[in-house]
Amino acid sequence: MTRSDKPILRALAGETLPTPPIWMMRQAGRYLPEYRATRAEAGDFLSLCYNSDLATEVTLQPIRRYGFDAAILFADILLVPQALGADLWFVTGEGPRLSTITDAQGLNALKPVSDIHETLNPIYQTLRNLSGALPSETTLIGFAGAPWTVATYMIAGRGTPDQGPAHALKAENRPVFEALLDRITEATIEYLSAQIDAGAEVIKLFDSWAGSLNDADFAAYALAPAQRIIAALKSRHPDTPIIAFPRGAGPRYEGFARATGADCVALDDGVDAAWAAAHVQIDGCVQGNLASSHMVTGGEALVQETHAIVDALSHGPHIFNLGHGITPDADPDNVQRMIDAVRTR
Repeated sequence: MTRSDKPILRALAGETLPTPPIWMMRQAGRYLPEYRATRAEAGDFLSLCYNSDLATEVTLQPIRRYGFDAAILFADILLVPQALGADLWFVTGEGPRLSTITDAQGLNALKPVSDIHETLNPIYQTLRNLSGALPSETTLIGFAGAPWTVATYMIAGRGTPDQGPAHALKAENRPVFEALLDRITEATIEYLSAQIDAGAEVIKLFDSWAGSLNDADFAAYALAPAQRIIAALKSRHPDTPIIAFPRGAGPRYEGFARATGADCVALDDGVDAAWAAAHVQIDGCVQGNLASSHMVTGGEALVQETHAIVDALSHGPHIFNLGHGITPDADPDNVQRMIDAVRTR
């Protein structure tokens, strides 16, 4: 199958397909027993990310099991801060921890952007491995965290419920805050460009905490960095489509693709699919947006909601996905039910 025949690339090019292609955020993850076995072999999460052979294996596992239309690189959005010189570790059951950057001294201690590839080379090797291992019809997706979301972790040193430390730095020392965002933006451009060179056919930009920005800050710190990253990537790799995911954007999803140049906007499950068809899909491809809770609860509600989303978005280009990543307590059988509901609609 040629690149132009792959279902996800056809949808990203603006084609309305009779059956939407499908993949799932965090599809390689703890809900799968085969993933848990490979992670145990790696020893810990970061070792798994940087072991190209094992990262390739866990990326392929959901493709073998379910036949998704895309595989997404197994990595983490916080590898970029680590490549810039931040300390990064994971606390079992609690998540990531980083050394914090809250002043000019911390910012100036970061490495130059040109140094990031030394740390990230194993990630590029994983992509090269996958390019040769995936089925011919399966699209390979690379990704990074958007600057605002990555900055919230670098400033707080961990995930927070309200991104309060990042908002505080933005208010109290905007020059340092903006310089940090600028450094992350430049690093993200270089990282994603290298991913494309290594074989990524699509790029996704995850702005997981975009929803906590008010309208002026959303424009400045979610929309503008996305536009800058996309413009830079398009100038180097004009044929590589880009999916933007400003999670929690609500009504600000409308016009986001036009403003940033994204080929597709991924929707969280707080957005009504019929509203998205009228206000977002008019600008091109949309992705989403089944609530990930259905992967836990299953049943007829899963099938009905899947059908409702497929129907609502059936008149334009659509990639079916969850509105957020699948959770560790999901039932693998429910994933198959979702896929069957999409593909037999």
